[in-house]
Amino acid sequence: MKKYLKFLPLLALGFVSCEPELDNPIDEAGFYTNGEADFTNYVALGNSLTAGYADDALYITGQENSYPNIMAQQFSLVQETGAFTQPLMADNAGGLLMGGNQITDNRLVLAVGASGPFPKIYAGMAPTTDITNHLSGPFNNMGVSGAKSFYLVTPGYGNLAGVKVGTANPYFTRFASSPQATILDDAVAQNPTFFSLQAGENDVMNYATTGGIGVDQTGNTDVTTYGYHDITDPQVFKSTYSNIVSKMVGKGAGGVLLSIPDLTSVPFLTLVPFNPLTKLSLGSGDEATGIATINALNAQLYGPLNAALTAFGAGERINLLSTTASSNPLLIKDESLTDLSAQLTAAFTPSLGVEKATFYGSVFGQARQAKATDLVLLTTSSIIGTAPAGIPAPLDKFGITYPLQDEHVLIQSEIQAVAVATASYNATIKDLAQEYGLAFADFNALMAQLGNGGIPYDAGTLTSEFVTGGAVSLDAFHGTPRGYAAMANLILDAVNQKYNSTVPKVNIGDYGTVTLSNEVE
Repeated sequence: MKKYLKFLPLLALGFVSCEPELDNPIDEAGFYTNGEADFTNYVALGNSLTAGYADDALYITGQENSYPNIMAQQFSLVQETGAFTQPLMADNAGGLLMGGNQITDNRLVLAVGASGPFPKIYAGMAPTTDITNHLSGPFNNMGVSGAKSFYLVTPGYGNLAGVKVGTANPYFTRFASSPQATILDDAVAQNPTFFSLQAGENDVMNYATTGGIGVDQTGNTDVTTYGYHDITDPQVFKSTYSNIVSKMVGKGAGGVLLSIPDLTSVPFLTLVPFNPLTKLSLGSGDEATGIATINALNAQLYGPLNAALTAFGAGERINLLSTTASSNPLLIKDESLTDLSAQLTAAFTPSLGVEKATFYGSVFGQARQAKATDLVLLTTSSIIGTAPAGIPAPLDKFGITYPLQDEHVLIQSEIQAVAVATASYNATIKDLAQEYGLAFADFNALMAQLGNGGIPYDAGTLTSEFVTGGAVSLDAFHGTPRGYAAMANLILDAVNQKYNSTVPKVNIGDYGTVTLSNEVE
């Protein structure tokens, strides 16, 4: 996905170093102990966060700095362990090929131009990772980007023939042991002595990061009816997750389970304000023109809409834009509102005629101005003020004269659906950790800390602030190497506490953040 961050306050961003800042050497290995844990054969099972996905792509540097790989390096300091293998991409471009044709974009980098720094797609090298080139395993890092919880136990998820029809995952097809093998099968087959499990983010993330266009499937346990953007039923999650843990424990393996963060707190859903419309933006950079534009909108659109909606008892939906306030709210569609299309059509017919009034009624029947409780997607920033396909003037400006649609904004009812599912998933994860005597790493608490003061280290403070905070990569969701190092430390703390081990943590300042490059599309 292209992410050109229009309307966002990025001009004041400082440059972020990608090199280690300080070096705190680890003490001698003999000082540490594995306690009651056996790290001899560590297997990590999970999704894109487990794989080391970053900057909207999977690439070698991200994989080398995945939290499982960082943990495996630390495990080797307390015990003799086997090599921790990963299904590495072929390059640092990040794009995927299928039979020579590119099927996913390259990674994002931070490009610096006349307008300031912006994330853009890297064009400094062509991708060379072709999913038809199968890798020989087994692999200790079984993180598969895009995998929902039940995909970990779905046969055929690694079948190359299913990629084009959407039944298989292009990342897993690269290293599945057979076309019908499940991710869980391939993990269990390695007889792990220790494992980590991170699953569930995609069960709600695909809904949250697409504005809630999917369906909350709570109450429906038939996953064959699910769409990719749906929320997984909590009972399905519980059954699936329980099955995974039971099989991973196997012959006495120890392990750690990770909770799911509050996905509505990540920069992807918090960076774009609900009210970015200013006199300057509305007037194309000229304040006087901006005020005139607001006045014209009030006279021709917002005023008549407010008057009509007021007559139907819904005047709070749309108010006049302010010529004095520093910002004005976006215009959005809220599918949870009573549809007043027919009433608006009737009200506008005398002045606009039947055809045009019907069109206006359909456009604004569930329209309202955004509120602080709404979350605007990061990708929406690039379309604000642009012309919707096929929409004539004067309604030809997204978010201003034409409502942003369901896929552009997460409204309060959708945010609540995400929150309820996440809380249920986390209760399941914590209960199973207790039931099986496993460590529990509260990733949700870590993300909350990153968003509320951050994590201090000897070269600064790590936060989830976009770009400058250091923890979150340019896709505004996944981690940077430094962010993944913080995750590794969180997990190592939980492991040490549960298993009476003393695995040393890493210095997060030794890890990089985002990459600067002007070799972009």
